[in-house]
Amino acid sequence: MDGSTFVYFLTASILLTLAPGPDILYLLTKSLSDGARSGIILASGLASGIIFHTTLVMIGVAALLKSSATAMLLLKIFGAAYLVYLAFGAFKSARAGKKLSLVSSTAKGSSLALYKRGLLMNILNPKVLLFFLAFLPQFVDLSADGSSLTILLLGITFAVQAFVIFSGVSIFAGRVRNLILGKKNIGQILNYVEAAVLTLIAVGLIVA
Repeated sequence: MDGSTFVYFLTASILLTLAPGPDILYLLTKSLSDGARSGIILASGLASGIIFHTTLVMIGVAALLKSSATAMLLLKIFGAAYLVYLAFGAFKSARAGKKLSLVSSTAKGSSLALYKRGLLMNILNPKVLLFFLAFLPQFVDLSADGSSLTILLLGITFAVQAFVIFSGVSIFAGRVRNLILGKKNIGQILNYVEAAVLTLIAVGLIVA
C-alpha cells in the first residue's frame, strides 16, 4: 500500500468515526452518567471489537457469515437481546434512584465488566461486521502478496483512531458531567436515557 492510499483510508476512517452514530451516543450517555474513565474503558472494548471483526474479514470468516442468512439472523438476535439486557439494567438503576457521584465507580471488577460490555456490543453487531467486510478491501489489492496482513494493519489503524476519538468524546462528556453533578435527579434521568439509547440501538439492529 502506498502512502497516499493510507492517508485516504485514515481520513475516511476519522470522518466515519466522527459521524453521529450509536457508539458515540452511548459513549456520551455512559460518560455523563459514570465519568470519563468509564467512557474510555468502554471505548477500549469497542475498539477491541474492531480488531475482532477485522480478523474475521482477514481470514474469510466474515464473507462466510454474510452468505448465511441464518447466521446473520442469529447474530442480530443475540446482539439485540444483549442490548435489551443492558437497557433493563440501566432502567433498574434509574428506578432505584441512582445518584451521580463525584468519584467514578471504576474498580477492577467493574472496569473489566465495562470493557467486556463494549467488546460484546461490537462483536454481536452484524452491521459492524458487514461494514468492515465492505470497507477494508477497498483500500487493498487483494491479488497482491500480503494482502491479508494489509487488511489487519488497516483494521488496527481504524481501531486506534476510533479509540482516540471515542476517548476524546468521553473526556468531553466527563467535563460536562462535573457541571451537572448538583442537578436534581440527574442520575436517574441519565439512567433512563441510557436505557432508551440501548433499546433504540437494539431495535435498529433487528429492523435493519
